[in-house]
Amino acid sequence: MNVTVVLPTYNERDNLPGLVPDILGRGDYRVLIVDDASPDGTGAVADALAREHPERVDVLHRRGRRGLGRSYVDAFRRVLASGADLVCQMDADLSHDPAYLPALVAAARRFDVVIGSRYLHGVSVVNWPLHRIALSAAANRYVRAITGARVADCTSGFRCWRRDALGRIPLDRLVSNGYAFLIETLHEALRHGARVGEVPIVFVERRHGHSKVSLDVLAESLIMPWRVRLRARGRLRTGRP
Repeated sequence: MNVTVVLPTYNERDNLPGLVPDILGRGDYRVLIVDDASPDGTGAVADALAREHPERVDVLHRRGRRGLGRSYVDAFRRVLASGADLVCQMDADLSHDPAYLPALVAAARRFDVVIGSRYLHGVSVVNWPLHRIALSAAANRYVRAITGARVADCTSGFRCWRRDALGRIPLDRLVSNGYAFLIETLHEALRHGARVGEVPIVFVERRHGHSKVSLDVLAESLIMPWRVRLRARGRLRTGRP
């Protein structure tokens, strides 16, 4: 099965040299690094990795509007055009352990979208202060209450998509740019009848660099559940392995 792992990056040059080989060692996966014009030279590091692994690593250099959502939209278009059967998305800050990729890929045999969940069996987070855990848990309750999504971790960015489910997402009509993109794409998947499953992961706070969360990103995340509720149609379905 053709599996591509998408890594959006912005100032992650210290993380890529260890992360990309780790991903490649977990299975017969390809990696697409999407660099958002990082000023720290991440793009050059990504190009070096692509030269080192010419058949398995590709780089997309973005020069337009920055943001997580825009990066994923451009990446998803490229991966869908490449013919990948499964598309995984994960953070490049080492908070998502590639060791969980095989479990996400295996669960995709039964589900259209698989989420690496921090909250499937209690709270599975390392190096977060109590207030950060409380904020994340409250955000998930907020999203579930407004959208009706029966998913334990609506805001996780560690996911695996079946090609046909991702292809049903109206990429041209997505409006989110920051982490709200995760809420919007989950809503669209459910709205189009996708079977959503979750597998447990342990999330580890980033080891290098700085968080990309800003006030604008937080504001967009607060507004997005209401936006997707207004466009909601059809029946929401979810499942767990």
